[in-house]
Amino acid sequence: MLSFATRLLFAGFPEPALWTISVRGQVVGSLICEAGEQRRLAWFEGADRSLVNYAGPLDGDVDDLARLLGRRLGAPVELDQLPV
Repeated sequence: MLSFATRLLFAGFPEPALWTISVRGQVVGSLICEAGEQRRLAWFEGADRSLVNYAGPLDGDVDDLARLLGRRLGAPVELDQLPV
């Protein structure tokens, strides 16, 4: 799903990165990584509360985050990197 380079970006590579967060083909939020330091989740209107209320760590691999969010939701969650 995600390339090795994407995993490096999330692990702290000094470049900004942006991912969409999708459930059942609908984009429900985004993950922003600014210069490898700060990571933020942003949820769009209508996103499931189990996702919106996630306050856990954001410092791991994006595949792990997708699996964790999927377990919270009870449905697969996909994170797709966008060019920035």
